[in-house]
Amino acid sequence: MLQVLKTDKTSRYKSTKLIGLHPLCAVMFAIGYSLREYGTFNYMYSIPNLIVYILSQVFIYICPPLLELANYKILGRLFYYIPYYAPVPPGKVMRIFGGLMILVETLNSLGISLASNPSSSQTQQHLGNHLILAALSIQLIVIIIFLLLAAIFHTHCTKSKPHFKAISTTICTLYISMALIFIRCIYRLVEHLGDTTVDIHNSTSLGNLSPILRYEWFFYVFEAMLMLMNSVVWNIWHPGRYLPRSYHVYLAKDGVTEVEMGEEVDGRSGLEKVGAVLTLGVLFGKKEGSQMVEAELGDYGVCGRGS
Repeated sequence: MLQVLKTDKTSRYKSTKLIGLHPLCAVMFAIGYSLREYGTFNYMYSIPNLIVYILSQVFIYICPPLLELANYKILGRLFYYIPYYAPVPPGKVMRIFGGLMILVETLNSLGISLASNPSSSQTQQHLGNHLILAALSIQLIVIIIFLLLAAIFHTHCTKSKPHFKAISTTICTLYISMALIFIRCIYRLVEHLGDTTVDIHNSTSLGNLSPILRYEWFFYVFEAMLMLMNSVVWNIWHPGRYLPRSYHVYLAKDGVTEVEMGEEVDGRSGLEKVGAVLTLGVLFGKKEGSQMVEAELGDYGVCGRGS
């Protein structure tokens, strides 16, 4: 149901580029939890059941970093919308955080595939566990940096006269979303700091596993519920309602009027554009000009959403 609502709103606001990762993650979550449900009734050890379990873990694990990446994209769009208060150039937000998320997702995928396989050796499981811990640690650090940048930007906008009320709802929703993802990361970090090495042939070893791993209610409260709340929050306060469709539209310093800059010529080849998409803008990024919106609007075209 949430997937349908989010897809409908994303289509209505024409904001697929802005928040398209959310419907994608909803699909992957649905696949992951469906496979997990299958595993509930098919838990006897076999190669097909093992593959289903590993895939369920991978689909569930890779979504939160992608949702976090969606938040970085929204913050970048906020920086484009009010560029003169952005603590870093708007175009560098996705390049910096996108590169870090590629690293996190790579470590996550490798770690989960090793740690979730009970037939792996203890050495391989320990390696997988360490990769997951590294991914979670990087994710926590990146979230803290993100919140600092957002807070600096929000403070500048709040202190300005007039206040930029247009961004308040979106940036407060970002705070809530990142707090939910942060709590989820803490839960996963604590889980993997405990004993997570699975030896299916040793009942004593299984009994010594981390309680967070043995009791499923931890997972449903600190993983499933938090990610569901994140989806609900963005469904209620969809950023497409508050931000322009194009990043060429800026908010003037009067806090009311929107102005539009002319689009710069993109000299990249088709392959370079594909490479930019696949690497989240880390490589082959579009070179940005130095144009900025000023208080005087005489040189720019006024958009319809302004006063």
